[in-house]
This record gives sequence, structure tokens and C-alpha cells, in this order.
Amino acid sequence: MIKTITKIGNSQGIMLDAALMELAHLKVGDQVNLTVHEGGAIYLAPIRSQPAPGEVTEVIRKTVRDYRKTLSHLA
Repeated sequence: MIKTITKIGNSQGIMLDAALMELAHLKVGDQVNLTVHEGGAIYLAPIRSQPAPGEVTEVIRKTVRDYRKTLSHLA
């Protein structure tokens, strides 16, 4: 995909259209990590928050509780 760098105020920027934002699972306000590699390649990666260990444990417990009968048949 080809984009053009444009002037935005006193800075420069690239506009990301809605389709690209959707493909990258980004929304306005999301944070991204930008790194510049050798040769000038720019890599932009979304920063995704990780769930707390307690949240993961609770989801596992709820899944086991909700599907106890099915899980026992599979065991």
C-alpha cells in the first residue's frame, strides 16, 4: 500500500484510512511502538495490554465450571 507523507500543522504525518485501521485492529487513541530499522524501514506495532494473571485464572475457572460435563467426557 502506498501512502504519501503530508504536512500536519508543524509536523509531517501519514493518514491511515478506516480500512487499514480495521485490518490492523487499531482505533483512535491506541498506542503504537515505532522502530526504525537499518536502511530506513519503519516498523509500527500496536501496543496491546496483557490481562492480569488473576483475570486469566478467573476465565479458566469459569470455563471449567461452565463446561465441566463436556470436559469430563473428553478426559
